[in-house]
Amino acid sequence: MESSLLMSIFLGIGLAAATGFRIFLPLFALSLAAHFDWWILNEQWAWLGSTAAVLTFGFAMLAEILAYYIPWVDNLLDTIAVPLAGIAGTAIMVATMGDVSPLITWSLAIIAGGGTAAAVKGATASSRLTSSVTTAGLGNPVVSTVETGGAVTMSILSFIAPVIAGIAAIFILGSLFWIYRKLRPRQKQL
Repeated sequence: MESSLLMSIFLGIGLAAATGFRIFLPLFALSLAAHFDWWILNEQWAWLGSTAAVLTFGFAMLAEILAYYIPWVDNLLDTIAVPLAGIAGTAIMVATMGDVSPLITWSLAIIAGGGTAAAVKGATASSRLTSSVTTAGLGNPVVSTVETGGAVTMSILSFIAPVIAGIAAIFILGSLFWIYRKLRPRQKQL
């Protein structure tokens, strides 16, 4: 594998992890990067760099961020966001891959892109539900702020240092799994 392919893979994984926090923020970041020629996308996905795509993803990003600050609406959004995150993570991974066999591209996209995004989104949805139950929704804006910060940080890091972003995505997944295990009630043995 050449280094540019590795950078594409790490960029895709980093952005997929960011998609697990906020779906449209990493898509907006990728769209901006393509629009200003900071990152060259897969030929079939070049439309992501169009002005219309930048504006559409920018509007969707703002709407999503603001909607997550409305208690209980955020939980409703999570029910549709888990599968959408997997789809968006897959799409991001495909878009960032260069001239690679479709078998490799789609395999990596589904497993690394969609899998990472869905795992992060599932964990964040669980933490928001826990916050809703334990704080009657009053703690959810804090959870939303942390998630948005995570999406911004991972999106920027993915472009500046893709390898570090890929490693950070693995760390995030491990941390979320550890938190989930700590919060999950223990089953009583009979």
